[in-house]
Amino acid sequence: MIRNIPLPTVLTWLRIVLVPFFVGVYYLPDYLLTMPSKNILATAIFTLAAITDYFDGYLARKMKLESNFGAFLDPVADKALVAASLVVLVNLHRTFVFAAIIIIVREIAISALREWMAQIGEVKSVAVAYIGKLKTTCQMVAIGLLLLDFYTNLIGNLLMLAAVILTLVSMFYYLEQAKNIFIKKSS
Repeated sequence: MIRNIPLPTVLTWLRIVLVPFFVGVYYLPDYLLTMPSKNILATAIFTLAAITDYFDGYLARKMKLESNFGAFLDPVADKALVAASLVVLVNLHRTFVFAAIIIIVREIAISALREWMAQIGEVKSVAVAYIGKLKTTCQMVAIGLLLLDFYTNLIGNLLMLAAVILTLVSMFYYLEQAKNIFIKKSS
């Protein structure tokens, strides 16, 4: 713990703090860092941030430090990292604009859905499912490969297309869960 802040929460905050540094790498002058060096540094920062996504949840469960604040902050950190990464990749012309739009819009929509479900006491109904975890894994690997940009763009973009498909499938899965709750509450 850092000053009474549980380690899982510190890791989540670290992920949020790393986002501007990750993006800022690409704004460094070329005489300070060549593009291949920027790619390696940005990929390293992104990978560190992505790893904290796994460990903050794992440690929170293992150390019995799960909290409502952590449950709120974790998806915010995830969305910030993914959205910033996708914007950077589109700006660098390394991935598809439509993929970034679909993924970002889905993230916002499902976050709003989860917020609404929490307000009606049904947050567990749209808890992260296996399809969501698979989507996140595919998305993170795709982003990492596309950031690296070392003969990895073809595989990265194939994985990005798979992530888009999983994004849509998981979105419809969560919407179906919410629809069932809505129908049950309306009856």
